[in-house]
Amino acid sequence: MSDGAPRFDGRGGRWVGASVPRREDPRLLTGRGRFVDDIALPGMLHASFVRSTVAHGRITGIDLSATLAVEGVVAAYTAADLDLGDIVALLDRPPEEFAPTAMPILAREKVRFVGEPVALVVARDPYVAEDGAELAVVDYEPLGAIVSEETALAEGAPLVHEEAPGNVLLDVSMFDTPGVDEAFAAAGCVVEVVTRSGRQNALPLETRGVIASWDDHDDQLLVQMCTQVPHQVRTALARSLRVPERTVRVTVPDMGGGFGQKCVVGREEIAVAAAARRLNRPVKWIEDRREALTAGFLAREQRYRTRAAFDADGRITALDADIVCDMGAYSCYPFTAGIEPLMASAEMPSVYQVPAYRVRARAITSNKAPTAPYRGVSRPQYVMAMERVMERAARELGLDPVEIRRRNLITQFPYTGINAVTYDPGTYLESLELAEATLRDEGWFELRDNAAAEGRHIGIGFCCFSERTGYGSDAFAKRKMTVVPGFDISEIRMDTTGSVVVTSGTMNHGQSHETTLAQIVADRLGVHIDQVKLRQGDTERIAYGWGTFASRSVTIGGSAVALAATRLGELLCRIAAHLLETSPDNVRLDGDGGVVQIDDPRRRASFEEIADVAYLRSHLLPKDVEPTLTATASFDVPGDGTFSNATHAVVVEADPGTGGITILRYACVEDCGVVIHPQVVDGQCRGGIAQGIAGALFEEVTYADNGEPSAASFIDYLVPTATEIPDITVSHLETPCAFTENGAKGAGEGGTIGAPAAVLNAINDALRHTGVELDTTPVHPQTVLAALDAAAEEGTSVPS
Repeated sequence: MSDGAPRFDGRGGRWVGASVPRREDPRLLTGRGRFVDDIALPGMLHASFVRSTVAHGRITGIDLSATLAVEGVVAAYTAADLDLGDIVALLDRPPEEFAPTAMPILAREKVRFVGEPVALVVARDPYVAEDGAELAVVDYEPLGAIVSEETALAEGAPLVHEEAPGNVLLDVSMFDTPGVDEAFAAAGCVVEVVTRSGRQNALPLETRGVIASWDDHDDQLLVQMCTQVPHQVRTALARSLRVPERTVRVTVPDMGGGFGQKCVVGREEIAVAAAARRLNRPVKWIEDRREALTAGFLAREQRYRTRAAFDADGRITALDADIVCDMGAYSCYPFTAGIEPLMASAEMPSVYQVPAYRVRARAITSNKAPTAPYRGVSRPQYVMAMERVMERAARELGLDPVEIRRRNLITQFPYTGINAVTYDPGTYLESLELAEATLRDEGWFELRDNAAAEGRHIGIGFCCFSERTGYGSDAFAKRKMTVVPGFDISEIRMDTTGSVVVTSGTMNHGQSHETTLAQIVADRLGVHIDQVKLRQGDTERIAYGWGTFASRSVTIGGSAVALAATRLGELLCRIAAHLLETSPDNVRLDGDGGVVQIDDPRRRASFEEIADVAYLRSHLLPKDVEPTLTATASFDVPGDGTFSNATHAVVVEADPGTGGITILRYACVEDCGVVIHPQVVDGQCRGGIAQGIAGALFEEVTYADNGEPSAASFIDYLVPTATEIPDITVSHLETPCAFTENGAKGAGEGGTIGAPAAVLNAINDALRHTGVELDTTPVHPQTVLAALDAAAEEGTSVPS
C-alpha cells in the first residue's frame, strides 16, 4: 500500500507555512466568543469565598450565622461541611529529598497565606454572595509568617507544614560530576553571580472561572471552566469528591489566556463543584482581579548562586549552582513543588558546552499564595543566571560579550551535555551572529559608543538560550513524577461530505489551534482548511489528554493529529483502490480532496464518493474494512524532547536622573523548526517578549513581614502597556525537527525566556561607566537610583 499521506518535506504542503486568516478571529473579534462568564443556566447560583486575612495561623473558630441570615444566601460551607479529599501532588522520591504536603479544598485547622479559602458562600447573585462572605467571622491564633528564603531556612523558624522540616519541600543534588573542584582550582578566571527574580502573576486576560451543574438524567457532574488541563481537573475532582471519573465531565469554552497559571488544579473549582452537587443546582464562580492577584497561583520567585570556572581563553570549565525556589504555601497538582528546581537543575547548562557540573536545588515553602508553572518555568531564571555569568566572565577576561558566547556555544549536534540531556540540531551560533549583525548593520554599536562620549547611557545586551519543548513521558519520568504527562491522542473522522472533525487533547487559550492544527490536517489529506473542524476541551470527546503547556501543542498534539490524518488517508486509499479495482499500491491522495490512480490519473475517487460507500452503501466496501472513516493515533516525543533556540538582542537607554529604562531596539532571532503559521509564531514571540520585559522592568508581588501581599490591584502591580513595549522584529531560522511529525519544535515560551536576561544585560552595559551592576529583576527606577547613589558613595563611579 502506498503511504496514505505525503510525508513532511519541509515546505511541500499548501497550508503549512502560510499565514492563512485565523479561523478563530471572526468569532472572537466580533464578540461571538463564548467564555465561562458568558454562560447562564436556569436556576444558577453564585459563589464567593471567605478568605484568610492572616498569612499563618490556626483557625480557632468560624461563625457563619450572620452570613446565613443574609436574604438571598442559600448555603455556606466550611471544610467540615463539604468533607472533601485533599489535593496531593507526589514525586517518587525518598523523604530526605521530597516532602509531600496536602492542599485542602477549604482550609481546616490552619491557614497558610493571606487569601486562602476558608469557607464558601452560595447565593442567588454574586453581590449577595460577596456580602454574605464579608459577614463571616473567622478567629485565628496567629503564627509567625514565613515571607523570604532567609526566614524560611532560619534555625527554629515556624513550620508552614509540619511534614516539611526546615520548610523545605524538595532538596536534590541531581548532578555532581567528576572534575568540578579540579576545574575551579585550575581556572584562569572564577566568577560568582547571585541572581534573583521577583514573584509574578501570569495575568491572563480572563481570570479563573467555573460553572458546575448536576445532571440527574446522565448522573453526571458537568463542570464548565477555563483550564489548560481538563482531564487532570476531572481526575483530581473525582478523587476529591470520591466518585468515579465517569460521573464527571469537564468542558472548556473559549478561554482568554492561561500562560501556565491554569495548567494546575485549583481548589476553588472543586469546592464550587461540590456545592453544585449538594444543592442540585448550577453554581458559578468568577475570580475577581483582587483574588487573582493575591490568592491565585503566582510564579517566579527564585534565587541562583552560580559559580563558574573559565580558562584563560574564556571557555567555561565547570559550573556550580545553588538554587532556591520559593513555591509558596502549597505544592501544585500534578507537577508538584519540584517543577521549578528540577527543571532548573536538569537544564541550567543551557546552550553552552559545560564539561563539569554540580548543582543543588531546593523548593521551599512560605506563607504566600502557591505557585504554578508560568510561561518559561524556571528557564527565564536559570538563563538569566547563565547569561550574567557570561557577561561577568567577559568583563574579567577582557573579552567581548558576544565573543565569549561564541567560544562556548554548542555547535555540533546532536549534543549530549554534562546534564545527560541530548540536544537535537539547532542554530545556536547562527542565531547569535545574525542578532549581532542586525544591531551592527543598523549602527547601534556606533550609537552606543558615541552616546557614552555625550554623557548618555545606552547599552546593548544579548541572551542566548534553548527552550526544551514538547516534553515527552521520558523527560517527565526523569523527574520521578507519580503523574507523568507526555503523550497526546487524536481522533479524526470524515463525514459523507468529505469534511473532517479532528479531536486533540491539547487546549487552546489563544494560540490559534483551530487554524494551525487544521493546516496540518489539510496538508496530510489534501482538503481545504475550511473542511477541517477541531474539537478540544471536552473530557467526553477525548479519551485522555495532557492539555497545553510547555510548547507541546504543535510538537506533541500536532504530531498526534498528523498521524491520525495519515491513518485516515491510508483507509481512504484502501477503499478507493477497491472502488477503482486496482491495487492499493497504485493509488495516492491527489491533494484535491480525493484519491487518484497512479498509472491512470484520469481515474479517481473523491472523498465524497468514498464516504458515500463507507456510510451509505457499506455493502460495497472491501470485506476487511469496517463501515467507518475514523482513525486514531497517539504520539509521545521520545527521549529528551525537542529544543527550539534563539538569541535576543536589546538596546536600552538608562536615565540616571530618573532611573527610568527605555528600550530602543529589540531583535529576536529564533529557530522553532518548521513554522506552521508565521503570523501566529511571530505573535507568540512578541507576546512572550512583552511578558519577559514585564518581568525584567515592572511586575512584582512583594510581601510585608506579616505576610500581607503588596499588590491587590493594578495600582500596585505594575503592568506594561503598549507604550512601554517596543517594536520587536522577529527573524526565523529553520531547522526541521526529526522527532515530530511536522518538523516543528514549538514556540510558546521562548520570548519570555530570553527577555529578562537580554534586558538586564543591556541595562548593565548602559551603566558600565558608573560602577553599578544589577543582578536582580525587576529593575525598577528606584532600583537604578539606589544603586547609582550607593556606587557614588563608595567612589566606584567612573565619569562617563
